[in-house]
Amino acid sequence: MELREYLSILRKSWVLVVVFAILGLGAGAGASLLATPEYQSRTQLYVSVRSDGGTSSELVQGANYSRQIVNSYVAVVKTGVVLDPVVEQLQLDMTGAELASYVSAASPADSALINITATSPSAEQAAQIADAVGESFQEVVRTQLEPETENGASPVSLTTTQNALVPGSPVSPNVLINLALGLLVGLAVGYGIAILRTVLDRRIHSAQDIEQITDKPLLGRIIDDPNVEKNRIIVNSQPHSPRAESFRALRTNLQFLNVGSKGRVFVVTSPSPSEGKTTTSLNLAYALAQAGSRVAVVEGDLRLPKFSDYLGIEGGAGLTDVLIGRADLEDVLQRWGQDQFFVLPAGRIPPNPSELLGSAEMGKTLEALREQFDYVIVDAPPVLAVTDATVLGKMTAGLLVVVAADATTKQELEDALGSLETTGTDVLGLVATMVPSKGSDSYSYGGYGYGGGAPATPVDATPAPVHPQAVSAEQARGAGAK
Repeated sequence: MELREYLSILRKSWVLVVVFAILGLGAGAGASLLATPEYQSRTQLYVSVRSDGGTSSELVQGANYSRQIVNSYVAVVKTGVVLDPVVEQLQLDMTGAELASYVSAASPADSALINITATSPSAEQAAQIADAVGESFQEVVRTQLEPETENGASPVSLTTTQNALVPGSPVSPNVLINLALGLLVGLAVGYGIAILRTVLDRRIHSAQDIEQITDKPLLGRIIDDPNVEKNRIIVNSQPHSPRAESFRALRTNLQFLNVGSKGRVFVVTSPSPSEGKTTTSLNLAYALAQAGSRVAVVEGDLRLPKFSDYLGIEGGAGLTDVLIGRADLEDVLQRWGQDQFFVLPAGRIPPNPSELLGSAEMGKTLEALREQFDYVIVDAPPVLAVTDATVLGKMTAGLLVVVAADATTKQELEDALGSLETTGTDVLGLVATMVPSKGSDSYSYGGYGYGGGAPATPVDATPAPVHPQAVSAEQARGAGAK
């Protein structure tokens, strides 16, 4: 992935990262509170070699010898011969070997100094152990490692240069370090999970995701509306809203398509249900009507019709009645609103939708609509659910495939396009719906500032759509544009 993709992941999942950062801080704070405080105290010894003579060369030799034996002495400090007497002297509840884990010894480079450090949960005990270990070590050197000579003096002398002091504060836990470490770990875990989720997430989020699957053009990006159930035809109810403008942008792109000899009859479908195909069909058709065109929108989803609920029209009679010869086309076409916008509902649900949609009568019906209207928009069922969209696509200029951002998966789109390609159905382009209005994948208009200001009022003079009425074919052909 590129840097911009990592930044995009951070923008999308910043809440997750922040939550884990807070959890990391909490873990660091909890570890600091639960940990037993540890205190350290240090004593320092100086190692020197006695010299009977006082010449410079003898003094130099003695100093060099002292530095050479210091490293050996450092290793002796943590042995039982030194620590066992300390355990007995201080009456510690441990053995000399166990005490060794609380004692350390080191010597600065090129020096004859030995630093003995003791660690304990008690500040006073840490100082006592450090001093006791220093004294015990001096005694071991004097009596065992470098015993006294015949003249009564040990050739090596250890001098305490610094007694152990009672520490005023513990060395651990280090609250700042624990908090910083917890924060870093929390950030890393949160961001790692965000990246993993993105890698495993097969949903379509952006135009780039669509471009990776197909070279078909993206004709429109319809921004999401949380109140879509209350504003199905937002091009009418809120014509100046950003969402309505996105439908008009789709209308403009559709008008520039080269559709060949089959006229401007389009099928709108989607890979799966609940991706916004019906709402897109209705708003696109109404936007075309607002531009002065005569438009008919046909409810080709005979299995799950929704036009009557969305538009508040009579849905008892419609396309199925025309196809079986029970009604004429002009009898079931209904005008909605004040523009040249006509609706052909599905009618009663038939037992054989695919056969009806693929019948010769359906072809005649679409041909009649093509002659009467400038645009015909057919709302078809999802591609992966049934074959109805493929059947309708053969009779029209082509399909517009609707994909829902953050909902449609890449596999679903691939399967749908593959199925349409196999049957030779022409896909004219794709429409992305439910695009977020904010964020890196949001729908934007550059610097025009749509969406601001007071809520827009519908273009229609009445606050609600005109009551639907049946119209004849002659009325549909002769009605002038607003």
